[in-house]
Amino acid sequence: MGQEIAAAHFRYHDFHRFDRLLREELALLQGWFQDRNFSSQRSIAGLELETWLVGPTGDPLPINEQVLALVDSPDVVPELSRFNIEFNVAPQSLAARGPKAMVSELDATWAACDRIAGRLGAGVVSIGILPTITDALLSLSNMSSPKRYQALNEQVLRLRQGRPIRLDIEGREHLKTEHHDVMLESGTTSLQLHLQVPLDEAVRFYNAAVILSAPLVAVSANSPLLFGKLLWEESRIPLFEQAVDVGGGRFSRVTFGSEYAQDSLEEFFVENQDHYPVMLPLSMDERSDRLVHLRLHNGTIWRWNRPLIGFDSDGRPHLRVEQRVMAAGPTTADMAANMALYYGLAESLATAPHAPESRLSFADARHNFYHAARHGLDATAAWFDGRQWPLRKLLLTELLPLARDGLERLHVDSDLIDQGLSIIESRVATGLTGAAWQRRFVERHGRDLALLTREYHARQRTGQPVHTLDV
Repeated sequence: MGQEIAAAHFRYHDFHRFDRLLREELALLQGWFQDRNFSSQRSIAGLELETWLVGPTGDPLPINEQVLALVDSPDVVPELSRFNIEFNVAPQSLAARGPKAMVSELDATWAACDRIAGRLGAGVVSIGILPTITDALLSLSNMSSPKRYQALNEQVLRLRQGRPIRLDIEGREHLKTEHHDVMLESGTTSLQLHLQVPLDEAVRFYNAAVILSAPLVAVSANSPLLFGKLLWEESRIPLFEQAVDVGGGRFSRVTFGSEYAQDSLEEFFVENQDHYPVMLPLSMDERSDRLVHLRLHNGTIWRWNRPLIGFDSDGRPHLRVEQRVMAAGPTTADMAANMALYYGLAESLATAPHAPESRLSFADARHNFYHAARHGLDATAAWFDGRQWPLRKLLLTELLPLARDGLERLHVDSDLIDQGLSIIESRVATGLTGAAWQRRFVERHGRDLALLTREYHARQRTGQPVHTLDV
Protein backbone atom coordinates (compact mmCIF):
# COMPACT_ATOMS: atom_id res chain seq x y z
CA MET A 1 0.00 0.00 0.00
CA GLY A 2 3.00 2.33 0.23
CA GLN A 3 3.69 2.35 -3.51
CA GLU A 4 2.64 5.33 -5.59
CA ILE A 5 0.75 4.87 -8.84
CA ALA A 6 0.31 6.84 -12.04
CA ALA A 7 -3.50 6.80 -12.19
CA ALA A 8 -6.38 6.22 -9.82
CA HIS A 9 -8.77 4.61 -12.32
CA PHE A 10 -8.60 1.07 -13.67
CA ARG A 11 -10.07 -0.84 -16.59
CA TYR A 12 -10.93 -4.48 -17.17
CA HIS A 13 -7.57 -5.26 -18.76
CA ASP A 14 -5.76 -3.86 -15.69
CA PHE A 15 -7.50 -6.42 -13.48
CA HIS A 16 -6.91 -9.20 -16.00
CA ARG A 17 -3.18 -8.43 -16.27
CA PHE A 18 -2.75 -8.08 -12.52
CA ASP A 19 -4.54 -11.37 -11.87
CA ARG A 20 -2.29 -13.16 -14.36
CA LEU A 21 0.86 -11.77 -12.72
CA LEU A 22 -0.51 -12.54 -9.28
CA ARG A 23 -0.97 -16.19 -10.23
CA GLU A 24 2.55 -16.36 -11.67
CA GLU A 25 4.02 -14.89 -8.51
CA LEU A 26 2.01 -17.21 -6.28
CA ALA A 27 3.44 -20.17 -8.23
CA LEU A 28 6.93 -18.73 -7.71
CA LEU A 29 6.30 -18.29 -3.99
CA GLN A 30 4.96 -21.83 -3.69
CA GLY A 31 8.19 -23.03 -5.28
CA TRP A 32 10.17 -21.12 -2.66
CA PHE A 33 8.20 -22.83 0.08
CA GLN A 34 8.71 -26.23 -1.52
CA ASP A 35 12.47 -25.62 -1.99
CA ARG A 36 12.78 -23.96 1.44
CA ASN A 37 14.29 -20.90 -0.21
CA PHE A 38 13.95 -18.48 2.70
CA SER A 39 16.37 -16.65 4.94
CA SER A 40 17.24 -18.45 8.18
CA GLN A 41 17.66 -15.21 10.13
CA ARG A 42 15.40 -14.92 13.18
CA SER A 43 14.58 -12.45 15.93
CA ILE A 44 14.88 -9.39 13.66
CA ALA A 45 12.31 -6.79 14.70
CA GLY A 46 10.93 -3.61 13.17
CA LEU A 47 8.06 -1.22 13.72
CA GLU A 48 5.75 1.33 12.15
CA LEU A 49 3.97 4.03 14.14
CA GLU A 50 1.04 6.06 12.81
CA THR A 51 0.60 9.53 14.34
CA TRP A 52 -1.64 12.61 14.23
CA LEU A 53 -0.85 16.25 13.45
CA VAL A 54 -2.68 18.46 15.92
CA GLY A 55 -2.94 22.23 16.34
CA PRO A 56 -2.74 24.26 19.58
CA THR A 57 -6.50 23.97 20.12
CA GLY A 58 -6.30 20.17 20.04
CA ASP A 59 -7.97 19.87 16.65
CA PRO A 60 -6.34 17.85 13.84
CA LEU A 61 -4.48 19.83 11.17
CA PRO A 62 -4.41 18.58 7.54
CA ILE A 63 -0.78 19.55 6.86
CA ASN A 64 1.08 16.27 6.35
CA GLU A 65 2.39 17.35 2.93
CA GLN A 66 4.06 20.44 4.40
CA VAL A 67 5.53 18.47 7.29
CA LEU A 68 6.81 15.68 5.05
CA ALA A 69 8.43 18.16 2.65
CA LEU A 70 10.36 19.73 5.52
CA VAL A 71 11.28 16.41 7.15
CA ASP A 72 12.43 14.97 3.80
CA SER A 73 13.04 11.44 5.07
CA PRO A 74 12.12 8.12 3.42
CA ASP A 75 11.29 6.81 6.90
CA VAL A 76 8.48 9.34 7.44
CA VAL A 77 5.60 8.85 5.00
CA PRO A 78 1.98 9.94 4.46
CA GLU A 79 -1.07 8.03 5.59
CA LEU A 80 -4.60 8.05 4.18
CA SER A 81 -5.57 11.42 5.66
CA ARG A 82 -3.70 14.71 5.67
CA PHE A 83 -3.91 14.62 9.47
CA ASN A 84 -1.58 11.61 9.71
CA ILE A 85 2.04 10.65 9.14
CA GLU A 86 3.81 7.33 9.74
CA PHE A 87 7.24 6.70 11.24
CA ASN A 88 9.25 3.64 10.15
CA VAL A 89 12.14 2.29 12.22
CA ALA A 90 15.00 0.27 10.75
CA PRO A 91 14.99 -3.46 11.57
CA GLN A 92 17.16 -4.51 14.50
CA SER A 93 18.23 -7.75 16.10
CA LEU A 94 16.41 -8.19 19.40
CA ALA A 95 19.58 -9.36 21.14
CA ALA A 96 21.45 -7.19 23.63
CA ARG A 97 20.40 -3.54 23.19
CA GLY A 98 18.48 -3.96 19.93
CA PRO A 99 15.13 -2.91 21.45
CA LYS A 100 16.76 0.22 22.86
CA ALA A 101 18.13 1.11 19.42
CA MET A 102 14.62 0.85 17.95
CA VAL A 103 13.13 3.07 20.63
CA SER A 104 15.95 5.61 20.36
CA GLU A 105 15.39 5.89 16.61
CA LEU A 106 11.65 6.25 17.16
CA ASP A 107 12.25 8.97 19.76
CA ALA A 108 14.62 10.84 17.46
CA THR A 109 12.21 10.68 14.50
CA TRP A 110 9.30 11.78 16.66
CA ALA A 111 11.27 14.69 18.14
CA ALA A 112 12.43 15.87 14.71
CA CYS A 113 8.91 15.72 13.26
CA ASP A 114 7.40 17.40 16.31
CA ARG A 115 9.97 20.19 16.04
CA ILE A 116 9.23 20.73 12.35
CA ALA A 117 5.46 20.51 12.90
CA GLY A 118 5.88 23.18 15.59
CA ARG A 119 7.16 25.57 12.95
CA LEU A 120 3.78 25.11 11.25
CA GLY A 121 1.75 25.58 14.42
CA ALA A 122 1.24 21.86 15.01
CA GLY A 123 2.48 18.99 17.12
CA VAL A 124 2.73 15.22 16.70
CA VAL A 125 0.35 13.13 18.82
CA SER A 126 0.36 9.34 19.15
CA ILE A 127 -3.05 7.97 20.13
CA GLY A 128 -5.35 5.24 18.81
CA ILE A 129 -8.27 7.51 17.84
CA LEU A 130 -7.88 11.27 18.19
CA PRO A 131 -10.72 12.50 20.47
CA THR A 132 -11.24 15.65 18.38
CA ILE A 133 -11.60 13.91 15.03
CA THR A 134 -15.13 14.20 13.66
CA ASP A 135 -17.15 12.42 11.01
CA ALA A 136 -17.20 15.62 8.94
CA LEU A 137 -13.40 15.99 9.01
CA LEU A 138 -12.94 12.46 7.66
CA SER A 139 -13.84 13.62 4.17
CA LEU A 140 -12.26 13.27 0.74
CA SER A 141 -11.11 16.89 0.94
CA ASN A 142 -8.73 15.75 3.69
CA MET A 143 -7.43 12.69 1.82
CA SER A 144 -3.66 12.66 1.26
CA SER A 145 -2.53 13.43 -2.27
CA PRO A 146 -0.99 10.10 -3.42
CA LYS A 147 -3.24 8.58 -6.07
CA ARG A 148 -3.19 5.16 -4.39
CA TYR A 149 -5.55 6.51 -1.74
CA GLN A 150 -8.04 7.78 -4.30
CA ALA A 151 -7.82 4.38 -5.99
CA LEU A 152 -8.39 2.59 -2.69
CA ASN A 153 -11.51 4.67 -2.06
CA GLU A 154 -12.90 3.98 -5.53
CA GLN A 155 -12.27 0.25 -5.29
CA VAL A 156 -13.83 -0.14 -1.84
CA LEU A 157 -16.95 1.62 -3.09
CA ARG A 158 -16.90 -0.46 -6.29
CA LEU A 159 -16.79 -3.68 -4.29
CA ARG A 160 -19.63 -2.33 -2.11
CA GLN A 161 -21.58 -1.50 -5.32
CA GLY A 162 -21.90 2.10 -4.18
CA ARG A 163 -23.56 1.32 -0.86
CA PRO A 164 -22.57 3.68 1.97
CA ILE A 165 -20.32 2.39 4.73
CA ARG A 166 -22.39 1.81 7.86
CA LEU A 167 -20.73 2.24 11.21
CA ASP A 168 -22.50 0.55 14.11
CA ILE A 169 -20.51 0.18 17.35
CA GLU A 170 -22.19 -0.67 20.63
CA GLY A 171 -20.06 -0.31 23.76
CA ARG A 172 -20.50 1.87 26.82
CA GLU A 173 -22.56 4.02 24.45
CA HIS A 174 -23.90 3.34 20.97
CA LEU A 175 -22.71 4.96 17.74
CA LYS A 176 -24.48 4.58 14.40
CA THR A 177 -23.64 6.59 11.31
CA GLU A 178 -23.24 6.28 7.55
CA HIS A 179 -20.23 7.37 5.55
CA HIS A 180 -19.81 7.59 1.78
CA ASP A 181 -16.05 7.07 1.41
CA VAL A 182 -13.17 5.10 2.89
CA MET A 183 -11.88 7.95 5.07
CA LEU A 184 -13.23 6.37 8.26
CA GLU A 185 -10.18 4.10 8.08
CA SER A 186 -7.91 7.07 8.73
CA GLY A 187 -9.47 7.51 12.16
CA THR A 188 -7.42 4.54 13.38
CA THR A 189 -3.70 4.77 14.18
CA SER A 190 -1.61 1.93 15.50
CA LEU A 191 1.78 0.59 16.52
CA GLN A 192 2.63 -2.25 14.13
CA LEU A 193 5.37 -4.65 15.21
CA HIS A 194 7.25 -6.85 12.74
CA LEU A 195 9.17 -10.01 13.54
CA GLN A 196 11.31 -11.91 11.02
CA VAL A 197 11.03 -15.65 11.51
CA PRO A 198 12.68 -18.67 9.84
CA LEU A 199 10.58 -21.04 7.78
CA ASP A 200 10.69 -23.89 10.31
CA GLU A 201 9.26 -21.68 13.06
CA ALA A 202 6.94 -19.45 11.05
CA VAL A 203 3.70 -21.33 11.78
CA ARG A 204 4.39 -21.40 15.51
CA PHE A 205 5.22 -17.66 15.62
CA TYR A 206 2.15 -16.75 13.58
CA ASN A 207 -0.15 -18.76 15.84
CA ALA A 208 1.52 -17.31 18.92
CA ALA A 209 0.74 -13.82 17.61
CA VAL A 210 -2.91 -14.81 17.15
CA ILE A 211 -3.17 -16.17 20.71
CA LEU A 212 -1.46 -13.08 22.14
CA SER A 213 -3.79 -10.64 20.38
CA ALA A 214 -6.22 -10.54 23.34
CA PRO A 215 -3.78 -9.59 26.12
CA LEU A 216 -1.94 -7.22 23.79
CA VAL A 217 -5.03 -5.31 22.68
CA ALA A 218 -6.17 -5.00 26.30
CA VAL A 219 -2.87 -3.84 27.76
CA SER A 220 -2.29 -1.29 24.97
CA ALA A 221 -5.90 -0.01 24.69
CA ASN A 222 -5.91 3.70 23.84
CA SER A 223 -9.08 4.34 21.80
CA PRO A 224 -12.16 4.64 24.04
CA LEU A 225 -13.73 7.60 22.21
CA LEU A 226 -15.07 8.03 18.70
CA PHE A 227 -17.05 11.07 17.55
CA GLY A 228 -17.64 12.06 21.17
CA LYS A 229 -19.01 8.69 22.33
CA LEU A 230 -17.44 6.25 24.78
CA LEU A 231 -17.43 2.89 23.02
CA TRP A 232 -14.93 0.02 23.36
CA GLU A 233 -11.65 0.31 25.26
CA GLU A 234 -10.05 -0.22 21.82
CA SER A 235 -12.70 1.19 19.48
CA ARG A 236 -10.06 1.14 16.74
CA ILE A 237 -10.85 -2.54 16.19
CA PRO A 238 -14.52 -2.27 15.14
CA LEU A 239 -13.92 1.08 13.43
CA PHE A 240 -11.24 -0.32 11.12
CA GLU A 241 -13.19 -3.52 10.43
CA GLN A 242 -16.30 -1.61 9.42
CA ALA A 243 -14.50 1.23 7.60
CA VAL A 244 -13.28 -1.02 4.77
CA ASP A 245 -16.03 -3.61 4.87
CA VAL A 246 -16.68 -4.44 1.22
CA GLY A 247 -19.48 -6.90 2.03
CA GLY A 248 -20.08 -10.35 0.68
CA GLY A 249 -18.77 -13.64 2.00
CA ARG A 250 -16.98 -14.70 5.15
CA PHE A 251 -13.59 -13.28 4.15
CA SER A 252 -13.50 -9.68 5.37
CA ARG A 253 -10.69 -7.34 4.26
CA VAL A 254 -9.98 -6.52 7.91
CA THR A 255 -10.14 -9.73 9.86
CA PHE A 256 -8.93 -11.79 12.77
CA GLY A 257 -8.84 -14.66 10.30
CA SER A 258 -10.64 -17.95 9.96
CA GLU A 259 -8.15 -20.39 11.48
CA TYR A 260 -4.64 -20.86 12.80
CA ALA A 261 -1.85 -21.53 10.32
CA GLN A 262 -1.67 -25.29 9.83
CA ASP A 263 1.40 -26.33 7.84
CA SER A 264 2.84 -23.17 6.29
CA LEU A 265 2.28 -19.44 5.90
CA GLU A 266 1.84 -20.25 2.22
CA GLU A 267 -1.79 -21.01 3.12
CA PHE A 268 -2.59 -17.32 3.60
CA PHE A 269 -1.25 -16.28 0.21
CA VAL A 270 -3.31 -19.01 -1.42
CA GLU A 271 -6.33 -17.76 0.55
CA ASN A 272 -5.58 -14.23 -0.71
CA GLN A 273 -5.69 -15.47 -4.29
CA ASP A 274 -8.79 -17.64 -3.88
CA HIS A 275 -11.04 -15.43 -1.75
CA TYR A 276 -10.05 -11.76 -2.04
CA PRO A 277 -10.84 -9.78 -5.22
CA VAL A 278 -7.98 -7.64 -6.48
CA MET A 279 -8.41 -4.10 -5.20
CA LEU A 280 -5.49 -2.17 -6.71
CA PRO A 281 -4.41 -3.64 -10.10
CA LEU A 282 -1.37 -1.40 -10.50
CA SER A 283 0.77 -1.50 -13.61
CA MET A 284 4.20 -2.75 -12.54
CA ASP A 285 7.07 -4.67 -14.09
CA GLU A 286 6.21 -7.91 -15.84
CA ARG A 287 9.26 -9.59 -14.27
CA SER A 288 8.33 -10.02 -10.66
CA ASP A 289 10.86 -12.13 -8.78
CA ARG A 290 10.34 -9.59 -5.97
CA LEU A 291 6.65 -10.59 -5.85
CA VAL A 292 5.54 -6.98 -6.23
CA HIS A 293 1.96 -7.85 -7.22
CA LEU A 294 1.53 -10.56 -4.60
CA ARG A 295 2.87 -8.30 -1.86
CA LEU A 296 0.65 -5.41 -2.94
CA HIS A 297 -2.42 -7.67 -2.93
CA ASN A 298 -1.49 -8.88 0.56
CA GLY A 299 -1.21 -5.23 1.61
CA THR A 300 -4.89 -4.69 0.79
CA ILE A 301 -5.93 -7.47 3.19
CA TRP A 302 -5.59 -6.25 6.75
CA ARG A 303 -5.42 -9.33 8.97
CA TRP A 304 -4.85 -8.29 12.57
CA ASN A 305 -1.88 -10.64 12.39
CA ARG A 306 -0.53 -10.52 8.88
CA PRO A 307 2.09 -12.73 7.20
CA LEU A 308 4.55 -10.77 5.06
CA ILE A 309 7.21 -11.57 2.48
CA GLY A 310 10.32 -9.40 2.51
CA PHE A 311 13.91 -9.58 1.37
CA ASP A 312 17.21 -9.51 3.22
CA SER A 313 19.96 -7.13 2.11
CA ASP A 314 21.45 -9.94 0.00
CA GLY A 315 18.14 -10.36 -1.86
CA ARG A 316 17.10 -13.60 -0.21
CA PRO A 317 13.38 -13.74 0.65
CA HIS A 318 12.30 -13.87 4.27
CA LEU A 319 9.09 -14.36 6.26
CA ARG A 320 7.72 -11.86 8.77
CA VAL A 321 4.75 -11.74 11.09
CA GLU A 322 3.16 -8.29 11.49
CA GLN A 323 1.31 -7.78 14.78
CA ARG A 324 -1.31 -5.04 14.17
CA VAL A 325 -3.59 -5.05 17.23
CA MET A 326 -1.90 -2.42 19.41
CA ALA A 327 -2.96 1.20 19.45
CA ALA A 328 -0.45 3.99 18.97
CA GLY A 329 0.81 5.71 22.13
CA PRO A 330 0.58 6.98 24.73
CA THR A 331 4.38 7.49 25.11
CA THR A 332 7.52 5.87 23.78
CA ALA A 333 8.06 4.37 27.24
CA ASP A 334 4.67 2.67 26.98
CA MET A 335 5.30 1.45 23.45
CA ALA A 336 8.75 0.14 24.38
CA ALA A 337 7.08 -1.83 27.17
CA ASN A 338 4.45 -3.16 24.76
CA MET A 339 7.24 -4.27 22.44
CA ALA A 340 9.02 -6.09 25.27
CA LEU A 341 5.82 -7.87 26.25
CA TYR A 342 5.03 -9.00 22.71
CA TYR A 343 8.48 -10.09 21.62
CA GLY A 344 9.12 -11.94 24.88
CA LEU A 345 5.78 -13.71 24.85
CA ALA A 346 6.05 -14.60 21.16
CA GLU A 347 9.43 -16.23 21.76
CA SER A 348 8.12 -18.19 24.75
CA LEU A 349 4.95 -19.46 23.10
CA ALA A 350 6.50 -20.20 19.71
CA THR A 351 9.30 -22.29 21.23
CA ALA A 352 7.28 -24.04 23.95
CA PRO A 353 7.61 -27.87 23.94
CA HIS A 354 3.91 -28.24 23.16
CA ALA A 355 2.29 -25.92 20.62
CA PRO A 356 -0.07 -23.55 22.49
CA GLU A 357 -2.50 -23.60 19.55
CA SER A 358 -3.14 -27.26 20.35
CA ARG A 359 -4.34 -26.19 23.80
CA LEU A 360 -6.54 -23.21 22.86
CA SER A 361 -9.06 -23.36 20.05
CA PHE A 362 -9.02 -20.67 17.38
CA ALA A 363 -12.62 -19.85 18.29
CA ASP A 364 -11.52 -19.14 21.87
CA ALA A 365 -8.56 -17.05 20.71
CA ARG A 366 -10.91 -15.03 18.50
CA HIS A 367 -13.50 -14.56 21.27
CA ASN A 368 -10.72 -13.53 23.67
CA PHE A 369 -9.57 -10.87 21.21
CA TYR A 370 -12.91 -9.13 20.67
CA HIS A 371 -13.84 -9.40 24.36
CA ALA A 372 -10.50 -7.83 25.32
CA ALA A 373 -10.85 -5.08 22.70
CA ARG A 374 -14.25 -4.21 24.12
CA HIS A 375 -13.52 -4.46 27.86
CA GLY A 376 -9.76 -3.96 28.07
CA LEU A 377 -8.08 -5.15 31.25
CA ASP A 378 -11.50 -5.91 32.77
CA ALA A 379 -12.01 -8.73 30.26
CA THR A 380 -11.73 -12.44 30.92
CA ALA A 381 -9.97 -14.89 28.63
CA ALA A 382 -10.06 -18.63 28.03
CA TRP A 383 -6.59 -20.10 28.55
CA PHE A 384 -4.57 -23.26 28.06
CA ASP A 385 -5.88 -24.92 31.22
CA GLY A 386 -9.48 -24.66 30.01
CA ARG A 387 -10.32 -22.02 32.63
CA GLN A 388 -11.63 -18.50 32.19
CA TRP A 389 -9.06 -16.09 33.65
CA PRO A 390 -9.49 -12.44 34.61
CA LEU A 391 -7.12 -10.90 32.08
CA ARG A 392 -5.28 -8.82 34.67
CA LYS A 393 -4.56 -11.94 36.75
CA LEU A 394 -3.47 -13.85 33.65
CA LEU A 395 -1.03 -11.09 32.72
CA LEU A 396 0.44 -10.74 36.21
CA THR A 397 0.76 -14.40 37.14
CA GLU A 398 1.28 -16.21 33.83
CA LEU A 399 2.19 -13.93 30.95
CA LEU A 400 4.73 -11.58 32.51
CA PRO A 401 6.96 -14.47 33.68
CA LEU A 402 6.67 -16.03 30.21
CA ALA A 403 7.63 -12.71 28.61
CA ARG A 404 10.69 -12.42 30.86
CA ASP A 405 11.76 -15.94 29.99
CA GLY A 406 11.38 -15.23 26.28
CA LEU A 407 13.37 -12.00 26.44
CA GLU A 408 16.14 -13.71 28.38
CA ARG A 409 16.35 -16.44 25.74
CA LEU A 410 16.55 -13.71 23.11
CA HIS A 411 19.54 -12.35 25.07
CA VAL A 412 17.98 -8.92 25.56
CA ASP A 413 19.99 -6.95 28.12
CA SER A 414 18.57 -7.42 31.61
CA ASP A 415 18.07 -3.73 32.37
CA LEU A 416 15.85 -3.39 29.28
CA ILE A 417 13.83 -6.44 30.32
CA ASP A 418 13.32 -5.05 33.83
CA GLN A 419 12.41 -1.59 32.53
CA GLY A 420 9.86 -2.76 29.97
CA LEU A 421 8.12 -5.44 32.00
CA SER A 422 7.96 -3.34 35.16
CA ILE A 423 5.96 -0.74 33.22
CA ILE A 424 3.54 -3.45 32.04
CA GLU A 425 3.25 -4.83 35.57
CA SER A 426 2.43 -1.40 37.02
CA ARG A 427 0.02 -0.57 34.20
CA VAL A 428 -1.88 -3.82 34.72
CA ALA A 429 -1.86 -3.52 38.52
CA THR A 430 -3.27 0.02 38.42
CA GLY A 431 -5.54 -0.61 35.42
CA LEU A 432 -4.35 2.68 33.94
CA THR A 433 -4.07 2.10 30.20
CA GLY A 434 -4.32 5.01 27.77
CA ALA A 435 -8.01 4.23 27.36
CA ALA A 436 -8.58 4.25 31.12
CA TRP A 437 -6.72 7.57 31.43
CA GLN A 438 -8.98 9.14 28.78
CA ARG A 439 -12.15 7.81 30.41
CA ARG A 440 -11.09 9.08 33.83
CA PHE A 441 -10.34 12.49 32.33
CA VAL A 442 -13.85 12.64 30.87
CA GLU A 443 -15.37 11.57 34.20
CA ARG A 444 -13.48 14.31 36.04
CA HIS A 445 -13.53 17.17 33.52
CA GLY A 446 -16.51 16.45 31.29
CA ARG A 447 -16.61 15.78 27.57
CA ASP A 448 -14.42 18.70 26.48
CA LEU A 449 -12.56 16.73 23.84
CA ALA A 450 -10.27 19.59 22.83
CA LEU A 451 -9.16 19.98 26.45
CA LEU A 452 -8.69 16.23 26.71
CA THR A 453 -6.48 16.21 23.60
CA ARG A 454 -4.38 19.16 24.77
CA GLU A 455 -3.84 17.67 28.21
CA TYR A 456 -3.05 14.24 26.75
CA HIS A 457 -0.52 15.86 24.38
CA ALA A 458 1.13 17.78 27.21
CA ARG A 459 1.55 14.63 29.29
CA GLN A 460 2.74 12.67 26.27
CA ARG A 461 5.60 15.10 25.87
CA THR A 462 6.89 14.20 29.34
CA GLY A 463 7.71 10.73 28.02
CA GLN A 464 6.54 9.11 31.25
CA PRO A 465 4.47 5.89 31.14
CA VAL A 466 0.73 6.40 31.22
CA HIS A 467 0.12 4.74 34.58
CA THR A 468 2.18 7.52 36.24
CA LEU A 469 0.32 10.43 34.63
CA ASP A 470 -2.14 12.54 36.62
CA VAL A 471 -5.65 13.01 35.25
